[in-house]
Amino acid sequence: MGFGDLKAASGLKVLNDFLSDRSYIEGFVPSQADVAVFEVLSAPPPADLCHALRWYNHIRSYQSQKGSLPGVKKALGQYGPAGVADTTSGSAPAASKDDDDDDDDIDLFGSDEEEDAEAAKLKEQRLAEYAAKKAKKPALIAKSSLLLDVKPWDDETDMAKLEECVRSIELDGLVWGQSKLVPVGYGIKKLQISCVVEDDKVGTDILEEKITAFEDHVQSMDVAAFNKI
Repeated sequence: MGFGDLKAASGLKVLNDFLSDRSYIEGFVPSQADVAVFEVLSAPPPADLCHALRWYNHIRSYQSQKGSLPGVKKALGQYGPAGVADTTSGSAPAASKDDDDDDDDIDLFGSDEEEDAEAAKLKEQRLAEYAAKKAKKPALIAKSSLLLDVKPWDDETDMAKLEECVRSIELDGLVWGQSKLVPVGYGIKKLQISCVVEDDKVGTDILEEKITAFEDHVQSMDVAAFNKI
């Protein structure tokens, strides 16, 4: 796992491809993963790497508050696509074939040649008990509570209509909550609205795409607060 050498064109190309279908290095909001990768780059990616450049400019806007972003910063080699070794930070190379062979030789249940019929029966019983326990355990649905700032174009924007547009967005796993208008200056107010989303179904990038589609009323959307439930 890794991006390769992020100070070289090849590494930046891997980063660009990695960000072609996602907004952040991990998850749906800026985190310490983005900070870890951003700090390795000495300059913005070139314009032809549009996905990497878009991500770079977005994360740069969080530099004053990078210490408060969620998550724990890990080694650079733990981010990125599988099968690419990180060479920027001197991460350890991928395990050799001999190492893989050693792993393959490990038998967590003991050697088949050595185990007797009683040991085999005990192993099967424990596996069956584990499978039954897993089947009974209800699946947890990961949810998040979001607070969104939706900004209009100017003080003449119909904020009631803007909120109506936002609430008209219906997605599986999305529930709208309370809202209020917050002054931002020069007679302009922004809509601050809360919602609860199922993490596997709705991401902030989808919400931003849907909300900013109402381009006659909406100038931009930002995530003001993000909390796991």
